[in-house]
Amino acid sequence: MAGTLVQTQIPQQKLYDGVQFPAVLSPSPAVPFTLSALTQTIEAQRPYLEAQLRQSGAVLLRGFPVNSASDFNAVVEAFGFEELPYVGGAAPRTNVVGRVFTANESPPDQKIPFHHEMAQVPEFPSKLFFFCEVEPGSGGETPIVLSHIVYERMKDKYPEFVEKLEEHGLLYTRVLGEGDDPSSPIGRGWKSTFLTKDKNIAEQRAAKLGMKLEWLEDGVKSIMGPIPAVKYNSTRQRKIWFNSMVAAYTGWEDARNDPVKAVTFGNGNPLPADVIYDCLKILEEESVAIPWQKGDVLLLDNLAVLHSRKSFTPPRRVLASLCK
Repeated sequence: MAGTLVQTQIPQQKLYDGVQFPAVLSPSPAVPFTLSALTQTIEAQRPYLEAQLRQSGAVLLRGFPVNSASDFNAVVEAFGFEELPYVGGAAPRTNVVGRVFTANESPPDQKIPFHHEMAQVPEFPSKLFFFCEVEPGSGGETPIVLSHIVYERMKDKYPEFVEKLEEHGLLYTRVLGEGDDPSSPIGRGWKSTFLTKDKNIAEQRAAKLGMKLEWLEDGVKSIMGPIPAVKYNSTRQRKIWFNSMVAAYTGWEDARNDPVKAVTFGNGNPLPADVIYDCLKILEEESVAIPWQKGDVLLLDNLAVLHSRKSFTPPRRVLASLCK
């Protein structure tokens, strides 16, 4: 039997133009929810949930009996969005069950900088789900921020830089090893990035993403772009800061990669470090970081919201699912 979803408030929410960010929905206290009641409610109230997502950009489902990866998979399925295969992304991940993957498995002491999921490739998810299976010992939030706010603040403060960015786009360069390197936040090797062991097939799949590959002795250099750094979100009729600029410039660092070379203007010119670090400051000022509770399901509109990850003390297990 379907139940009732109630809008609730939590201290971390921000108000933009009268709209809470994120929207938080919990069970009606009057009726205890089972997992099947939750999935039925989602199926029955899909238009309402999609309207909440469109309005706020993010929806947190809190207080429902979602206890395991397979429970989470059932919730994702209930929404009815098409799955997006994880081809071309940089993060090391493992498939857990059905449509559910681990979130980025990089070490707990590392922060993951703000990014739109897979903004550095042409085929990116339109929506993504996160699920907290094991609460972090401490830290480990997944901060979120509204992309159009970042664009507006950057355009106000650095109009010439933003103009150049809109004109030239960005070029992303990353060196991939053969196998995955779990010690790196961008440690996905070329075999799992392109889901093949065959270099020719890898080249074909890369070309489909608009990516050039240059083979090295012990890996491959991937060059992506130039691709736009600012997109127009037609649903909401506003420009968004749809790029991985700050993430690449401040975080694409490991034994193979120098972050300063990881991203440049589309014409190859270097980006100004001071502007990038100020953009990071803006992202942090506007962000909302909600401590995870076991069973939380967070749905993000990837065209409206950037996300990141704070460092944490284990244990912590947050799972993810990407939708077309």
